Amino acid sequence: MSEFDTKYRARFEKLSSTNVSDAMDALGLRGATRGIRPMIEKWRKLVGPAVTMRMTAAGVTPQKTRLGMNAIAAAQPGDVIVIDNAGRDNCTVWGDIMAKTAKKMGVAGTVINGVCRDRPALIESGYAVFSKGCYMRTGKDRVYVDAVNVPVTLSDIQVRPGDIVIGDDTGVVVVPDSVAERVAEIAENIDKKEKEILALVEQGHTLREARELTGYHHLQTKEG
Repeated sequence: MSEFDTKYRARFEKLSSTNVSDAMDALGLRGATRGIRPMIEKWRKLVGPAVTMRMTAAGVTPQKTRLGMNAIAAAQPGDVIVIDNAGRDNCTVWGDIMAKTAKKMGVAGTVINGVCRDRPALIESGYAVFSKGCYMRTGKDRVYVDAVNVPVTLSDIQVRPGDIVIGDDTGVVVVPDSVAERVAEIAENIDKKEKEILALVEQGHTLREARELTGYHHLQTKEG
């Protein structure tokens, strides 16, 4: 069992991407990505450390490797493959064969700064894929792997190897590994306070009263 599994997996699996995003705000950090959604609706939760892959446009430079296989080879069970295709929507970098292969190897899921394809087969496979959409056109001979396990970008958020990726039906948020403990603590407190607010409302308090009683307005305020 990895250090991430021991210390963080169960904790972050209980937290929504919203709670984690609020915790990042409290630390003055950016982690919420835009426009990246699950390709399987109502996806329960994607959590894991990032294995990253950066793509570049093909041209006169010979293609070095075939699309997603390098990232799959580098991933360990429970990891999340993060592919930075520079937000391209004119060709894909992930499809059904890679999804089924990654699932068999125990990879938690794939998040793409770009698009995927074969959505019906992805849904059937039950493998978590988050991307900016679907498009059938292959990326072969259009993009190639520039580097694996280097800093990459999802929307405008930096993702480094080992950073924690959390995805659900709301979207994807990235937590730097160096602040994982503090983010988890703050997010857990936010989740607790939100449940207390709902309980107070059920008891007859107004929402304003419930928020004041729990100090909710200060939860996302930047620390320090």
